[in-house]
Amino acid sequence: MAEAATVTRRKRRHRFRMSLGDQIFETCNYLALILLMVVTLYPFLNTLAVSFNDAQDSIRGGIYLWPRKWTLENYRFVFEEASILNATLISVLRTVIGTVLTVFFSAMVAYTISRPEYVLRKFVTIAFILTLYVNGGLIPNYLLIRELNLIGTFWVYILPGLIGAFNLIIIRSFIENLPDNILEASKIDGAGDYRTFFHIVLPLCTPVLATVSLFTGVWQWNSWFDVFLYNSSYEHLSTLQYELQKILSFSQASIQRVDFNAAAAQGGIGQVTPYAIRATMTIVASVPIIMVYPFLQKYFVQGMMIGGVKE
Repeated sequence: MAEAATVTRRKRRHRFRMSLGDQIFETCNYLALILLMVVTLYPFLNTLAVSFNDAQDSIRGGIYLWPRKWTLENYRFVFEEASILNATLISVLRTVIGTVLTVFFSAMVAYTISRPEYVLRKFVTIAFILTLYVNGGLIPNYLLIRELNLIGTFWVYILPGLIGAFNLIIIRSFIENLPDNILEASKIDGAGDYRTFFHIVLPLCTPVLATVSLFTGVWQWNSWFDVFLYNSSYEHLSTLQYELQKILSFSQASIQRVDFNAAAAQGGIGQVTPYAIRATMTIVASVPIIMVYPFLQKYFVQGMMIGGVKE
């Protein structure tokens, strides 16, 4: 208790000793951070308010941070629409499966090219890095996907981006910074590469794997362009983000086969509008990532410090 009181008194004396310039600088910093927080949160809070507001009332405008007429009919409509439910399921499956497979195979390749005894490590590394600067283009990629018979399949969302050069470099950098004596000790004990990778390297790489998982998961969840290119004609493979993109496009295709008012009347739901459904689907598409991030935050911070401290 005495030590805590001493620390508190020192902080108070330090605050009193701050010059006028320091006080102005600190005040400006706080004001800038508050302004940044407001600018960042307002669009999300406004969309949230619209999603909980009566759809017909939302057309009048004037909704800012709080719904004028509370209702859950917008969410009821979204979750009762079969196409949206199926799209949500596809988005969840591609995010989970894609993230797990991408992180696993990227870690395996990264471990391989991080080993000094692998003679082709430089060649393979350069080959992956070149993909960051050189791309075959949209049409050659489409022809390649078609020749692989991936169009109209779920795996077109997973296989083309299974190993990314950016993720590979991050994981490889982390593995190279691991203490060499740990890996050498495993070899002395008779462990092979597979056992070393699964029992030693993967557990030690938890921070970077969590970071890459967050990057990959966000990319998989938000991706819609590949759906448009390869599976736009296959409604059972549509994703939530693609359905949202169709609504955001303000075209007739944005309400594909959905007459909002007719569907609402048949389902006994109050009047809904594309404007309200757009806000509702935006919230539905954003909440899963927002909920996952806090659980990965500490690993994310550790993973972003890769290479900052060397042995």
